[in-house]
Amino acid sequence: MQSQNYSYPLNPNWSTAEMETVIAMLRAVEDAYEVGISREKLLKRYQAFKQIVNSKAEEKQIGRDFTRESGYVLYRVVKQAQNSNAQRLKMVGD
Repeated sequence: MQSQNYSYPLNPNWSTAEMETVIAMLRAVEDAYEVGISREKLLKRYQAFKQIVNSKAEEKQIGRDFTRESGYVLYRVVKQAQNSNAQRLKMVGD
């Protein structure tokens, strides 16, 4: 389990609700690595995340920033969820 002494990459122009949605997605990524998460729950959080971060470039930047801070890879978790039929998603350490 990673140390949680890092900050989430957030846009100061987002509303509080938008920040909460982005943080929920990033926490889902953490869960995928640390304890496992329902694939359906992760995909629902990703869908909500994409309502706020609808630009691919912005998503990639948030993913890079989050990986630099946490060591967890947003892109890999989302791809694994999209390409899997398993009900539960648990990432193996990279």
